[in-house]
Amino acid sequence: MKELIPSEVIENKIYLIRGQKVMIDIDLARLYGVELKRLNEQVRRNIRRFPVDFMFQLTTNEFNKLRSHFATTKYRMRRYMPYAFTEQGVAMLSSALNSERAIDVNIAIMRAFVRLRRVLATHKELARKFKELEGRVGKNDEQITAIFEAIRQLMEPPDRPKRRIGFEV
Repeated sequence: MKELIPSEVIENKIYLIRGQKVMIDIDLARLYGVELKRLNEQVRRNIRRFPVDFMFQLTTNEFNKLRSHFATTKYRMRRYMPYAFTEQGVAMLSSALNSERAIDVNIAIMRAFVRLRRVLATHKELARKFKELEGRVGKNDEQITAIFEAIRQLMEPPDRPKRRIGFEV
């Protein structure tokens, strides 16, 4: 089945703000195929579904940092500061919008959040293992150098026998 929206597009719209992975209202409106005004209207009508750990409004400083992150005017000046939705807020938003497209887009977004979480967990594990290895290497420099030298020798191609010209009797 062909993806409705490529996962890379969604992943590029997930930002880290206040230590949380969030998506901004304008990006969500575009993904859901609705006007920003309509999205925010549905949020206001269903405000009980969006506690502060699901959605929060950006400060002017956060908004300016977000805008400076892009060379274009993607986040042009608005009358009010944008809303940021956490993963749970995005899930709740699809139920507030209640359309087939909202359901499909929401599934794609949830998968992107899961993929991002998996990648971050892998990076943390690799960083931990690297730090552990780094600690071990410092104590065994001579042994490590000998191992690397042995590996280098094994990687070198074997000497080819010289071709003989003529016949041997």
